[in-house]
Amino acid sequence: MFKTLSPEQFRDRIFDVLRRKQHWATPYFESNAITKKQLNIYFHQEYVVYIRDFSILLAQILGKNPPWEARRRLATIIYEEETGGFSLGQPHQELFLQMMKGLGFNRAGFRDVELLGPSRAYREWLNNICQEEDWTFGAAALTIFIKGTSSDPEEVLYPKAPQNQAEIEDLIKKYPLVQYQGLSLESMDYIRAQHMFAPGARKVIYDMIIHHATETEQQSQLLSRLEEALTLWGRYQDGIARACGIRQT
Repeated sequence: MFKTLSPEQFRDRIFDVLRRKQHWATPYFESNAITKKQLNIYFHQEYVVYIRDFSILLAQILGKNPPWEARRRLATIIYEEETGGFSLGQPHQELFLQMMKGLGFNRAGFRDVELLGPSRAYREWLNNICQEEDWTFGAAALTIFIKGTSSDPEEVLYPKAPQNQAEIEDLIKKYPLVQYQGLSLESMDYIRAQHMFAPGARKVIYDMIIHHATETEQQSQLLSRLEEALTLWGRYQDGIARACGIRQT
């Protein structure tokens, strides 16, 4: 039987899910072995599954009228995604398409993308949780799971000071697309914007969810939804790997 968790216990249970957000194909996609053709498949799926419509999905959650402090946080993320107002002054999806252009991928090819089966299932699940379920579930799926990584526990428990421009540029130079695909530094504004807006945000996001998910059933269901997200995300990554001809060894 599920018992009501303290904020720290609940956070740790969420950490348990995020620690498992690792996929066997990721090292391949971040290596010098990946080809432009394979990256083309990968990025088209990523764009349609969540990058293109991230702020739209968040707006659906915002429309459920969560408490004001959550509305403020969600609205801040939407503002940055749609305007780049806290970073580089351009919508994040536009910066992403500029990065794709730098890789030699035609912008028109991103207008009509056929989703792979697992990609479609993952996106449909995201649509449903944002449109039909409690706002905390959708917010957790988008802001904690999609934006989160297996490094979340460290980032939340030991938040670092904001990076200065030199530190961000150093990270950009080491990015796999720059090192292995020859992507120009000028095409990396999508990644720059992520680093400019993100500092300290992970702890704020976790605090937002944990503060409002306090009832036993709500905590239980939220953890269940995150487990569903992890399963569907894993299948989604498997599907992309198969489409790219990558096999687990």
